[in-house]
Formats: sequence, structure tokens, C-alpha cells
Amino acid sequence: MSDRSATRRNVLRGIGASLTAAIGTTALSGSAMAGSGWESVSAPTGNTLHDVEYADAGAYAVGGGGIVLERTTEGWEKVLDGGPTGNGNNIYGADVTDDGQALWFVGSSGAIGEYDISTGVVTDHSAPNDATNNFNDISVTGAAGEANVYVAGDSGKLYYSFENGATQPWDYVTPGSGSAINAVDFFGVRSGHIVDGNKSVFRTQDGSTWNKTGLADANVNFYGVDSDGFDDVWVSGGGGMVFHWNGVEWTPTDTGDAGLRDIEVTDADGAGLTVGGGGAVYELADGWTQRQTPTGANLQAVVRGATDIAVGAGGAILER
Repeated sequence: MSDRSATRRNVLRGIGASLTAAIGTTALSGSAMAGSGWESVSAPTGNTLHDVEYADAGAYAVGGGGIVLERTTEGWEKVLDGGPTGNGNNIYGADVTDDGQALWFVGSSGAIGEYDISTGVVTDHSAPNDATNNFNDISVTGAAGEANVYVAGDSGKLYYSFENGATQPWDYVTPGSGSAINAVDFFGVRSGHIVDGNKSVFRTQDGSTWNKTGLADANVNFYGVDSDGFDDVWVSGGGGMVFHWNGVEWTPTDTGDAGLRDIEVTDADGAGLTVGGGGAVYELADGWTQRQTPTGANLQAVVRGATDIAVGAGGAILER
């Protein structure tokens, strides 16, 4: 649900150990709220949109009832309804291959789908190892047709395939205590991070072995992760909290009360966005500053690009 690398962003989007002082939180910088140019646009659905990603052909959003939307010159249009199985399983997470040619998505009841953007063909990879629990997020690396696929499970399992999901069974690992894995993001082919419902962050450098890297005494749930390197990780969570790992220590920032569901920050940490409850959008530019938005809908995901896009409840789509 977040940035992969500067190279990948240029291709797809067209644009260039312990908490600090026992939760000695960084103050929210800037004004309490500032104008930002965010505008609401119409969507062909009233279903909650859970994720949004850029592919080579443009932006795609996924959500309730198994819908996939595409941003076109005529506005947002529905390209898939019912999910990969046609049963209407909700889609909670999505990601795009490094060449921008395939959109992968996951959701309820073990749903996993691969959408070929050039042909419109959907391949169903659902229920790996007969798992039918909810899948919350997905990260894919490599090119279409030969991707490494990582799926975050509600049961605490991380399912993965190094062969584009073509072989059964998939491999899986339980990195933590069995708490739901809420988000996954990879910055390299087999290097990345996950966050789970036990307030934990884990890292891998081989795609299969995971080690805990934090966070002690966080006291909030973790919802989003942006993995830009082993020394550059951003986590968003409940209570308006944002955490940054620089390879030495975790630095927390308290932005307010809104639970922050997703976060995207540039590799150089010079700019970023995080979104959450009540239409909250915070922008990183010399500190985190709240931006005005024309909605009170709970926002679920954000993607940076030539046009920044946030999506959420009731089919809400914001663009800037």
C-alpha cells in the first residue's frame, strides 16, 4: 500500500530499536489545518474503497463487493465487479508489479486476484493452501508473470510465492504471535516489512525469514507501513500516531486523534502523506501538517503520483 523505490515510482507514477525517550513524541508541526487543493471526485460505487495504486496505464482503486476501478480521461470507471472469483468478496489490499503491467489484489475469504492491465484478463489465485481467512494486504515485486507475491493474512500468516502464484501449495510463515498482519510493503525483491495487530514490526531480507524490529511501548494499533529500506521505515497507527525508524531508533509523532490507515513517504523522507478517520490527511513537509479535505469519510488508503489520490468509505475519492 506504499512506496517501493524511486525507480519504481518514476516508472509507474511519472514523478521523479526503542522509542525515543519512552514515547517522547514529536509535536505536530505547522498550523492545525492548512489548505491543500484536495477535491472530491465522483466514483461509480458507494462501496468502501480500501486501496489505491498506480500502474503503468494509470491509477486503480479496489474495494467492497470485489470492485476494481480505473481512473480514465473520462473519470473513474468500473473494470471488475465481484472480485477474482465472482462471489463479491471484499478487496482490502492491492499492489502493482514493478513493470506496471499487472495489478494484484487480495480480500475476504482468501480472495487473491491478478489483473492483466493490457488485456483485462483476471487470474484467480484464491485460497492458497485452502486458506479462506481474510487477506488484508499484498506486496508484489518483479515483473508481471514472474512476480514474487506476499500476502498478509488475518490469521497472522504471511503467504508467499516466488513463482507468480503459479504453484500450489504456497509457502507461509507466522512471523509473530498469530495476530493479524495488517500491512506489508517491500522495498526490494525479497526485502521488506510487515506490521501486525500485536503492535509489532518485522523485517525480512529473503522473503521468508522474519525478525522483529519494534515497537516497544507503542500503545496503539498499527495499520500502515512504508518500507523504503532497512534503515527507513514509516508506520501509521491509531491515535494519530506516526513512527519512523532510521536504523538506530524509532521516532514517534502525534498528529492528533484520527486513526491513520495508510502512509506513503518518499525515499529521501522529504515529502509524504498519511490518511485516516474523518477525512484526515496529513502531509510531510518540514513536519506533519494537517490539510483541509472536502469529506468527513474515513479514508483508507493514499497513493502519491502526478495526481495524489486518497480513497475511503462510501466510495470517497479525493484527488490533488
